[in-house]
Amino acid sequence: MRASNFLLQFVSLVLVTSSPAPSNYRSSRPSLHVGPNKPWREIVSPSRNKTCYVDSHNDYSTDDSPYILDALKDCNNGGHVVFAKDTRYTIGTALDMTFLSHIDLDIQGYIQFTNDTDYWQANSFKQIYQNATTFFQLGGEDVNVYGGGTLDGNGQVWYDLYAEDIYILRPILFGTIGLKGGSISDLKLRYSPQWYNFVANSSDVVFSNIDISGFSSSNNTAKNTDGWDTYRSSYITIQNSTINNGDDCVSFKPNTTETLVQNLFCNGSHGISVGSLGQYLGEVDNVENLLIYNISMNNASDGARIKVWPGVSSALSGDLQGGGGTGIVKNVTYDTMNVNNVDWAIEVTQCYGQSNATLCEEYPSSLEITDIVFKNFYGKTSKKNSPRVGTIVCSSPSVCSDITTENIEVVSPSGTDEFV
Repeated sequence: MRASNFLLQFVSLVLVTSSPAPSNYRSSRPSLHVGPNKPWREIVSPSRNKTCYVDSHNDYSTDDSPYILDALKDCNNGGHVVFAKDTRYTIGTALDMTFLSHIDLDIQGYIQFTNDTDYWQANSFKQIYQNATTFFQLGGEDVNVYGGGTLDGNGQVWYDLYAEDIYILRPILFGTIGLKGGSISDLKLRYSPQWYNFVANSSDVVFSNIDISGFSSSNNTAKNTDGWDTYRSSYITIQNSTINNGDDCVSFKPNTTETLVQNLFCNGSHGISVGSLGQYLGEVDNVENLLIYNISMNNASDGARIKVWPGVSSALSGDLQGGGGTGIVKNVTYDTMNVNNVDWAIEVTQCYGQSNATLCEEYPSSLEITDIVFKNFYGKTSKKNSPRVGTIVCSSPSVCSDITTENIEVVSPSGTDEFV
């Protein structure tokens, strides 16, 4: 992860002071405009007719989870739940909120998860894919979350613990699990132990105006801090957000379809990535119908990236290995990306996790890549791969075709624009 001092000046520092009693101010739900590209289908959410205020011990240590659950149950099916401004809420219990229906969560205050790593490893929600776990599960039908407040994952203790043991289960800060219709907007997400957002088994959800940031204060880097990972989800929109992190800005995991990503500022990341896919033998991973538009990609390893495992088992690291899965990547368009100090403006590989090119050719990927467009790319790469600015590595023509580049005006520091 690399981030210049200049760019880090844009990272928000949120200072919250306690108040003797919660404010009774109720935010209006943001009127979300999805544009310039429209979502795959429109989302309609009726107004709410009841307001509930979440109590808090406001003492930085006592678990407020019972108060939160009480308010959610009281205002479910048509209500508006307020987490008051200038109030701190501590969560020390894994919350299953998949029962929500027709409800707004108005987070104006500061929510922080406890640093009890033993508890969270034992009790966070296991999400099956890649050993992912979440602090909470937010799901149901017609749920909107907004308010301008902050969710803090207390990540430093996890960054240090992961440096000692790569097999620990680090919770994801925001788990959108099984949500059918809704929005998450106007929030600050800070110091996630692992990915910031995991969107699984969900549809018709808009993420907008999300501010993501959180770096390690020790020598132990904050790793695997993806901005968003989508999995078995469709009709998802991610837009108008700032992401300062150390891994994928957005990653489309298996069986993500009909998804729009637009108007993002990404800094320090691994790019906007399809994959990794084909990791699990016997699994079918389909990713289709994606539009990625108007991205500013800065100080990153990649701009646009498609990563597929080969047809033979490979090990990228002790806690990340696989290969041999099937499926397809189809109808994916990256349109308009400005790159600045990015190692590869475009990277496509069907040999992800396998450094032996001969073995990769001998066992080509079982997952097809086709109908891919990269167009209107501008800017300058880093010096790492100069004089090359992009790479497209197919393991076999039979599973890799119809990849088009148009109007690619990206140069290396030496002024060249070569691909390999």
